Parts: sequence; C-alpha cells; structure tokens
Amino acid sequence: MTKFIGIEACVFDAYGTLFDVHSAVGKHRARLGDEADAVSAMWRAKQLEYTWQRTILKRYVDFWRVTADGLDFALDTHGVDDSALRDDLLHAYLNLDCYPEVPGVLSILKEAGILTAILSNGSPMMLEAAVDSAGMDDMLDAVVSVDELGMYKPSAEVYQLAMDELDVGRGQVSFQSSNAWDAAAAATFGFRVAWCNRFGQVRERLPDAPDVEIRTLDELPAIVLP
Repeated sequence: MTKFIGIEACVFDAYGTLFDVHSAVGKHRARLGDEADAVSAMWRAKQLEYTWQRTILKRYVDFWRVTADGLDFALDTHGVDDSALRDDLLHAYLNLDCYPEVPGVLSILKEAGILTAILSNGSPMMLEAAVDSAGMDDMLDAVVSVDELGMYKPSAEVYQLAMDELDVGRGQVSFQSSNAWDAAAAATFGFRVAWCNRFGQVRERLPDAPDVEIRTLDELPAIVLP
C-alpha cells in the first residue's frame, strides 16, 4: 500500500469528490424524463469547459454564473424549455448530496489531528450552502474558493491558496479529487495526490500523475495517517 509520510493537511476538491454533482438532476429526474442523464452529463461538461475557457480568455465570472450558463446550454441542446424546472435544477445545485463515506472520513482525519479543507472552483455562496446542507461545518478547518483570485483550476495559483490558508508546505498536503485533470494538475504543483476515481475513468494524458488511485475516500486514512 502507498503511504504518504509527513502529511499535515488533507485538501479536497468539492464537486464530484465530496458532493455528487449529478444529484441535482437526480432530484428532478421524473420531470426531465429520458433526457435526464444526458442533460446532467452535458451540464457538468460545459460547466468545466467554461471555467477553462474563461480563465484562458481572462473573462472571469464566478462559478454560480458558470453553473447557470452550463445548465442553460444543456437544456437548450436537449430541447427543454421549462423555466420553472431550470430554476429548480439550479437551486438543487446548492443542496447536492455528499457521498456517503465523506462525513466519517473527515471525522477520522480530524480526530487524528489532520487539517481538513476544501479547495474549490465553487463560489463562496455555493460552498457555504453545500457544506451547510451536508452538515459538515465542524469537520473542516477551511473552505477556500478560487473567487478571491478570479481564475479557475488548474491554474497553479489556485493550489497555492490552500498552502497559504493552512500554512503548510507542498509536501505536507494530501490533495484529493475525483477529477482526473485536477488530480494531475495538483501533482504538477507538488502536492501528494490521491485520485478518487469513483467512476473507473482512465488516466489523463497529462505531464504528471497522482501518487495513488482510490475508488472511494474510505481508503484515504490508511494512506495519510501514520
């Protein structure tokens, strides 16, 4: 088993790692019918694409706007013209389900004296709502948003935010993400990285790779604790 030595902080991506991004559509699946899965997949894909494109273009807007734009594109593409449903889907993104193992894993890490934090593209309002909805307030030492920078992952400056907030060095951070591109970027930055590959994805063809691949966060304590 891979072991990370000298870890002082576990930093987590939020969307897809701690929170199920497809649970928003799941709450309204019946209203979308056969288009539900396709709408959810496209919504997520466009949400991410818009963060990258806006960072390259230096035309930042916060993640709430990007999330709304991605949803509108997905609904339009699939011929869904229902303003009430659109508003309900967007609101549901503020109350995403967390994955079932998350509270227990965070509790184990906290009890062991490990700092825990979120580092996310999400706007402060979105992250506060998600953390409150999941009852995770007392399980986190910090919730860090890219909003203070005005740029998105995988910019190196984003990963630096976690170090600055927690006052730890690169080698003292274990970074967890279910997004393969995010895991690769964090590895390039110099974090120890556990890729939580929940859906059996293949690795990205990018310069650096995560140190370890796990299926759920349940595997993390054995990797980072002495």
